[in-house]
Amino acid sequence: MYGFFAATIAKLFFPSTDDTVSLLLAFGTFGISYLVRPLGAVVLGRYADRVGRKAALMLSIKLMMLGTLLIAVMPTYAAIGLTAPLGILLARLIQGFSAGGEFGSATAFLVEHAPRMRGFMSSWQFASQGISTLLAASFGTLLSSTLSTGQLESWGWRVPFFFGLLIGPVGYAIRRYVDEAPAFAHDEDTTTEHGPVSEVLRHHKGRVLLAIAALAVSTAITYLITYMPVFAVKELDLPASTGFAATMVTGAVLTVVTPLVGHLSDKTGRIRVMATSAVLILLLIRPVFAFLVAHPGFGVMLTVMFLIGLLKAGYFGALPALLSDLFPRSSRATGMSISYNLGVMLFGGTTPVVIVWLVDVTGDKLAVTWYLAALAALSLAAVAIARRRFGIR
Repeated sequence: MYGFFAATIAKLFFPSTDDTVSLLLAFGTFGISYLVRPLGAVVLGRYADRVGRKAALMLSIKLMMLGTLLIAVMPTYAAIGLTAPLGILLARLIQGFSAGGEFGSATAFLVEHAPRMRGFMSSWQFASQGISTLLAASFGTLLSSTLSTGQLESWGWRVPFFFGLLIGPVGYAIRRYVDEAPAFAHDEDTTTEHGPVSEVLRHHKGRVLLAIAALAVSTAITYLITYMPVFAVKELDLPASTGFAATMVTGAVLTVVTPLVGHLSDKTGRIRVMATSAVLILLLIRPVFAFLVAHPGFGVMLTVMFLIGLLKAGYFGALPALLSDLFPRSSRATGMSISYNLGVMLFGGTTPVVIVWLVDVTGDKLAVTWYLAALAALSLAAVAIARRRFGIR
């Protein structure tokens, strides 16, 4: 939601005479929270490998609720001055720390509950991101089409964050009463000689680098999708509701297709599925965006975002299982958490800033496609190395 309403948040919390500067500051705050993600990955990932996946997941959702509450109630710059953007930054740092340990703990929890269906089970981690995109875009579409600009800036943008707070207790209750992952609960040796963090840093540095490279293109596209409502308004002169509606389509595609791809990867192998999708992204991303820029409109925007959703689902539906295959159980949550959050820090939270900067500096609305194509090539190489070096099929 922060990314979707970045233009509004920029105006309310990061005012400037230059709209681009305000937007860069807003997305900069969005991105800087990713710097703390690796710290959350180390602390909460280690906690998950030592104490349990369930305990780490309960702690992470408490922290996420706290960060979301701070954003929901924070007074604007006009009301409290510099304290407002600092408060937003603090909230984003708390959220970043929480999210840092979430991926590894959740994915380890899923694959260890059904090891023979690792692709299908772990794909729900990313399918849930599709659901969140769908919910966030639905709020954006509803609010931007029914509220005036004044109403949206006064109170409308806060509504989705309060809704997030309603989800929090439900998620906490589910995590509290669900059983611990069997592979962890039945393994008495829950520690290693040096601990999970030391094990990853001493023995699995190559696996971490490989995982980061494999994450690159998927992560960048995730935050490209987050930026698209702003891109629609700022670069294509389309109504905000068009960008949100198109992103709803992407969220629906990700939710439905991702588990199907995860299931397919259990049958045919992760590498074949991911390599095919990476090649398609590499070849299609520029012509697809070129068509959108040349023919901006509601129908074209929906079609393009539908295709982007398919390309992304085809790649990241098998990705969490690939990451889990890279690390042993004793350090799985830590290894995946560190890898995922370093990847997100490098290629995720920075993507909206890179897009705004590239378009502003070059004057080319398609400049970001070269960036995405380069990341697709990097991820394709990582997938090939994972097969050759570690025997992942």
